[in-house]
Amino acid sequence: MSTCTTLSRELTEPLAATAATATTWLLIEQNGPWGAKALTESHLDRGTGRALDAACAGTGVRIALIRRPGRHADCLPAVGHEVIVAHTAPGRSWVRRAAVADPAELLGLDFTALGGGEHGGFGTAHTGGPVALVCTNGRRDRCCALLGRPLAAELAAAGHSEVWEVTHLGGHRFSPTMLVLPYGYAYGRLTPESAKEVLAATAAGSTLPEWSRGRSYWDRPGQAAEHAVRLLTGETSAEALTVRRSGERVEVRHTDGRRWLAEVAERASEPARPESCGKAPGTPSRMDVVSLREVRQQP
Repeated sequence: MSTCTTLSRELTEPLAATAATATTWLLIEQNGPWGAKALTESHLDRGTGRALDAACAGTGVRIALIRRPGRHADCLPAVGHEVIVAHTAPGRSWVRRAAVADPAELLGLDFTALGGGEHGGFGTAHTGGPVALVCTNGRRDRCCALLGRPLAAELAAAGHSEVWEVTHLGGHRFSPTMLVLPYGYAYGRLTPESAKEVLAATAAGSTLPEWSRGRSYWDRPGQAAEHAVRLLTGETSAEALTVRRSGERVEVRHTDGRRWLAEVAERASEPARPESCGKAPGTPSRMDVVSLREVRQQP
């Protein structure tokens, strides 16, 4: 069976700079089945889903539904919903969590403030290990179900308590995909072994560039520049690098004072390939770092 993931692998499509962009993630537990547009095609009230989606628009907050790994019968929803909110700015990342009886309560949040990194005292601070979000929504793309659900189940069975299935992380053709909090790095083409390495690295404050799609806090040119500096220097500390963008030029700064300037070009991927199973072939954009140089400090 030909899938978007097998073709992407065969074409050696780069993983770097393909992460969905969000300064802050709002994750709402919703059990039961999900449709392709999960916010309005699940047991979540449709009007609430539409209102939450509209409230997030333009704020930097990205919203998704989550559920624990396992079977998801089409039954009445459980009472109560776990909510996780995570801001992913380097040096200022945080994860907060709460339980709500009705997700409509979340409409009272200040989404602009959340996107800017202010939680306003929502919930309590997360004190456990890394939070792993594995995309498993087969209604959106079959690869996410075929590859993502077994990965989520394997991680949960291995004792990683903070494993959730999530509705959408983008980049179906890189399945199985996983976003890890608190740093907000997305990963793709994972195996159970590499996913466990990612979680261990995250717990130690590191990232693994080999499977990284980028830090969701940065836009795609910023993700590309940061990744290029990591490959150049071997730096794996999750919080070591920050990014500033000016047009096609991106400045990457290290906490030790070093700086690099990268020129990033957006190009079409050739040959054409489907971005998702069932879609017509297209030429998805890719971010290429065409130059990278270190900026020497003045004596």
